[in-house]
Amino acid sequence: MKSKSHMNWSWIIMITFLVLSILDVRFGILGFACMGAPLYHALKGRGKIHCQKYCPRGSLLGKFLENISLKNNLPKGMTTKTFKNILLFVMITVFSFSLYHAGFNFKRIAFSVFRFMSISLILGIIMGVIYKPRSWCVVCPMGHATGLIRDAQNNMNTRKLGEIEC
Repeated sequence: MKSKSHMNWSWIIMITFLVLSILDVRFGILGFACMGAPLYHALKGRGKIHCQKYCPRGSLLGKFLENISLKNNLPKGMTTKTFKNILLFVMITVFSFSLYHAGFNFKRIAFSVFRFMSISLILGIIMGVIYKPRSWCVVCPMGHATGLIRDAQNNMNTRKLGEIEC
């Protein structure tokens, strides 16, 4: 059975997150749900389904940038696995330092998450205007991480099948 896409309306989640976090920074903690959902799906063996059917950021970029995007292709270098690995490493490192410096202060942690989500959205908007609307989705660190999880799971399953056949 084919699962239904929520991309027509999931952008509302991103807007709600931003508005609530601006009104009260403590809502920024909800950004962990946005980061955790793709990992949850990937670890359950669903691969990159979050990117294809649920992602609020991808929904927002696709819906609102369609008419203002220059619709250029991403430079070849940005679509390589090396670039995506570097971006994932940089984003994890920066986010980790931000959380470390927040200490155990709830508001500071929430603000770190909110800032991280906002900066990646701003990058996505800039990329979506210059390139195609969902260009961020091509290089998204969460999407790349879920792809790495999917590939690792596929490799483990392939090895298990090879052991059974021997």
